[in-house]
Amino acid sequence: MSRNREHEFSNLVREIRKEQVGNGPREITTRFVDTWAVSEMKGNLTNVEKFMITSPEGKRMVHEARTELVKKIYDCSDIRDKFEKLVHAKIIRVFSDINIEEDVAMTTFVFDRKLGDKLK
Repeated sequence: MSRNREHEFSNLVREIRKEQVGNGPREITTRFVDTWAVSEMKGNLTNVEKFMITSPEGKRMVHEARTELVKKIYDCSDIRDKFEKLVHAKIIRVFSDINIEEDVAMTTFVFDRKLGDKLK
């Protein structure tokens, strides 16, 4: 798959985040590595979340909410279908985390086949 497909994947991630969370990341880069699609997102936090993370309890709450919310988003079969149709592979699992201090999130999608192969 070309860089164009990675760009399309990034756009889909942004669209879904915007739809589900209310805002999408400011910057997103996706790379396909074997059976993985790894998306790095910068500029994720809302102004309210930025205010909340000024306290230790706020940091914990924002981190927990962001990681759990993302996992729930990708549990939705309609959302998974969009990604699977784009790359012609099935999602096996999704890993996600966010570094609150740096406002950088990573989501790794694991598919059932190598993503760099040409589409059949």
